[in-house]
Amino acid sequence: MIDTKLTTNGHAPPIPQARLAAEVERGRLTRSRMMYSRLIGALFLLGFLSYGIGSGLVTSLVGGSNFLSAVAASQTLLLVGAFLMFLNTGVDLGKGILFFPILEKHSKRTALAYLTTMIVEVVLLDVGVLTLLMIVPLAKHAGEAGAQTIGSVLVQSNAMAYQMGEMTLGVGAVVLCVLLFRTRLIPRWLAISGLIGYPILVTGTIAEIFGIHIGLYLTIPGFFFELVLPFWLFFKGFQPEAYRGLAVNNRSLQEA
Repeated sequence: MIDTKLTTNGHAPPIPQARLAAEVERGRLTRSRMMYSRLIGALFLLGFLSYGIGSGLVTSLVGGSNFLSAVAASQTLLLVGAFLMFLNTGVDLGKGILFFPILEKHSKRTALAYLTTMIVEVVLLDVGVLTLLMIVPLAKHAGEAGAQTIGSVLVQSNAMAYQMGEMTLGVGAVVLCVLLFRTRLIPRWLAISGLIGYPILVTGTIAEIFGIHIGLYLTIPGFFFELVLPFWLFFKGFQPEAYRGLAVNNRSLQEA
């Protein structure tokens, strides 16, 4: 039987130019999609680790009743912790910036809202870290009257700034998850987990601000989204059709 797909000289016919260009473009879009997906996923994990580890180091020093003496003896540990917490500034801003061109294809308002909440969040968190750094010079006066009281106020100021920052993050993340659910950039079950977890997180931060200490337990649902999303983006990435954006999809439908 003669293979009709072969030319008379026994070779396969050349790939049409349009088809070749489409394959090249498809490959370029795939590389771009996975690059952005993995970068954003890496930032989610890096922020979770940097702020979490930094906060843990600082808390190990300022969590006691006579923490000024502990800080005076181990101020390097506090400085390292504060640096890790500051590192989260670039990480969260990076998430907002990298997400912006992806979200903008579907809703510029949502893209701006998410980026704005990231900016407000990192400003609040940084204010809190700056209050912690003020403990370092204060620790030199640990034995003086009123020093411990001032130190406690600084620690509480950081805690308040943190809760307000997390509340802002929660609001921005809800806006983000609504768009992710609507556009199916990620699976809907994952977007729904964020839509459930972040309002609970916001509720916990408000409770903490008013002195009801239940915030730690109410962060767990939100952490599920922030831990699962990075791994999904690493291995699967954003859904290809949704990643290309509404304009591209609408054009494809018109051409069809």
